[in-house]
Amino acid sequence: MAAASPQSAHTHVFPPRTPGPARLVVLVSGSGTNLQALIDAVADPAFGAEIVAVGADRDSIAGLDRAERAGLPTFVHRVKDHADRAAWDTALTAAVAGHRPDLVVTAGFMKILGPEFIAAFAGRIVNTHPALLPAFPGAHGVADALAYGVKVTGCTVHLVDGGVDTGPIIAQGVVAVEETDHADGGAALHERIKTVERQLLVDVVGRLAREGHRIEDRKVWIPA
Repeated sequence: MAAASPQSAHTHVFPPRTPGPARLVVLVSGSGTNLQALIDAVADPAFGAEIVAVGADRDSIAGLDRAERAGLPTFVHRVKDHADRAAWDTALTAAVAGHRPDLVVTAGFMKILGPEFIAAFAGRIVNTHPALLPAFPGAHGVADALAYGVKVTGCTVHLVDGGVDTGPIIAQGVVAVEETDHADGGAALHERIKTVERQLLVDVVGRLAREGHRIEDRKVWIPA
């Protein structure tokens, strides 16, 4: 994908990479189930993307094991290995930039990205959240939705900006809340959300890779 080119003060266009598949860098912190869904998807050349690297903020996680089994390059930048968060942000930005990504996908990445990283890949960082944003942002979206008493919740795929789960929304999936979800603290609900989330992420990343996108104020448009 080419760099964003403003059509107006609040419009940025990200055309698809031509020729060749879009380059993805995926960031993980845990089990990597969303990563695995993407690994499976990119095996089909028609998907229009390839994973060129997987990065993590910790060692010895299943997500890195999945990447290594798939033969993907990996890198790790732990916050504690750097002088401060700004230094970590700089190191992570450089590591990702070295792989020349068209899109960066944060697939269960549990660190807040810093301003240098967001500026470097503005409009091209895709994240998932287990609630229907703008409701229930933050690390406890499932529990917060249950505590509020909602009857439906779900997941959101959105672009990352400088806030916590405040970036422009690309797509959402709805999941019904069942009476039994309160008894187990939302564990079963979270699993149902994850199932929808994985498919939604794959669908969105594929469309972004093949079609490109444009951002107008807070709206994300993908050509039909």
